[in-house]
Amino acid sequence: MGLHIETCTLDQLGELTEIARKTFVDAFEAHNNPRDFTHYLNSVLTREHLERELKNPNSYFYFVKSNDSLVGYFKLNKGDAQTELKGDDSLELERIYVGEKYQGMHIGKWILEQVKIIALNRNRSFLWLGVWEHNTAAIRFYERHGFRKFGRHPYYIGNDKQMDWLMRLDLVTFSS
Repeated sequence: MGLHIETCTLDQLGELTEIARKTFVDAFEAHNNPRDFTHYLNSVLTREHLERELKNPNSYFYFVKSNDSLVGYFKLNKGDAQTELKGDDSLELERIYVGEKYQGMHIGKWILEQVKIIALNRNRSFLWLGVWEHNTAAIRFYERHGFRKFGRHPYYIGNDKQMDWLMRLDLVTFSS
């Protein structure tokens, strides 16, 4: 499976909205209150909201493709677009999703390697992300790839206050 990344543009907003909603539903719908989950989808993962994020000069969306098939996407934030840390030495991996039918094919690992390369090319010292504390499979994945917990922050799905682990990967260690 030959994978490549492609920077998402405003012309691809429909495609971005579709994959963002579909992968989020597949990953988390069963674990959330239906009313709160619907509220989240209709406020955060809308075409309008994603367009605002896409227009932010400090946020970057990337499609992950195998040939011409869209298999996943990820979002990176720098500077003041970061949800928690705002420093110039860090890069936030805010979203990383792989389509359900492509799960188990090591695409997440490949994406993470691409993110590390992007961060190093932008002279960042570390990557960081937030991951739901109950998403143990994702936590284990990030730990296997060198991320370590450094804090927590709340994340709301509708009115449901959930807790994310903040995890960090020092790129100096990675690049040595």
